[in-house]
Amino acid sequence: MIPALGALGGAGLLLVVSPILWPRSRRAVIVRRGVGRIVDRLEQAGVRGIAPGLFLPVSLLLGLAAGALAEALTGLPAVAALALVAAAVAPWAVLGRRARGRLHAARALWPAVVDALVASVRAGMPLPDAIAALATEAPAPLRPGFALFERRWRETGTTEVALDAAKARFADPTADRLIEILRMARQVGGSELPSVLRDLAIHLRADLALRSEMEARQSWVTGAGKLGLAAPWIVLVLLATRPEGAAAYGTPAGAVLVVTAAAVTLIAYRVMVAIGRLPEDRRWFR
Repeated sequence: MIPALGALGGAGLLLVVSPILWPRSRRAVIVRRGVGRIVDRLEQAGVRGIAPGLFLPVSLLLGLAAGALAEALTGLPAVAALALVAAAVAPWAVLGRRARGRLHAARALWPAVVDALVASVRAGMPLPDAIAALATEAPAPLRPGFALFERRWRETGTTEVALDAAKARFADPTADRLIEILRMARQVGGSELPSVLRDLAIHLRADLALRSEMEARQSWVTGAGKLGLAAPWIVLVLLATRPEGAAAYGTPAGAVLVVTAAAVTLIAYRVMVAIGRLPEDRRWFR
C-alpha cells in the first residue's frame, strides 16, 4: 500500500498549498464546474438518491478497498495501485455508460413527443396545456419530466419556471432544444410553431436512423477491441496469484512493466473509443 499512501500524502500536500496556487475565486469556479459535471452525470444516468458531495468520497473509499484487496491477493504494490485507480474511476465510468444508454434510448422517443405536441397545438390547445398533456401522452420513460413541468406550472402559474424544472430533469440535449423552441414560442408567439416542430421531428428521425446504422457497424469492432485490451490483465491477475509470478512482478523491473503496460492500455483504449464513438450532441442551451 506504499503507492496508495504516497498518493494520499501528495493529495494532502496539494490541498495544503492550494490556497496559494489557486485563489479563492478560481477555486470556487473549478469546484462549481466539477460539482456541476457530477450533478449532470447523475441526472443523465437517472441516479437521484446520491448527493453530489458524497460521490467523490465514496469513489475514493471504493478505490482504497479494491487496492487493499489486490494487495492482499497478489502482494504487488503496482497491481494494488492500479486496482485503486481503476476502482475509484469505475463509478464515474458506470454512470457515463448508463447515461449514454439512457440518452440513446430517449433519442428514439423524442420524435413521438414532438408529434404529440404538434397534434395538440394544431387542435387549438394552449401551449402550456399541450406540454402538460404530455405527462400522460408521452412515452412512459419521458413522462416524469413532463409531470414535473405540470406540477411546477400548477404551483407557480409560471411557464418559465416549469420549463426550467423540466430541462433540469431531462438533462438531455434534444430536450433542451425542444424546450427552448417552446419557450420562444411562448414569449414572442408565432404561427410557425407546428412547422418548426415538424422539421425538428424530421431531423431527429434522420439522425436516429443514421446513428443506428453506424452503431450497428461499429459495435462488433469496439467489442473485439475491448476484449483484446482486457485479456492481458486477466492473464496478469492469474499469474500474480502464483508465487513465481508474484516474485517476478514484485521486482522494480516488474513494477515498471506493469505500470507501462497500464499506460499503454489506457492510451490504446482512449484512442479506440475516440475513433469509434459518434459525436454526441452537447447541451448548448443548458
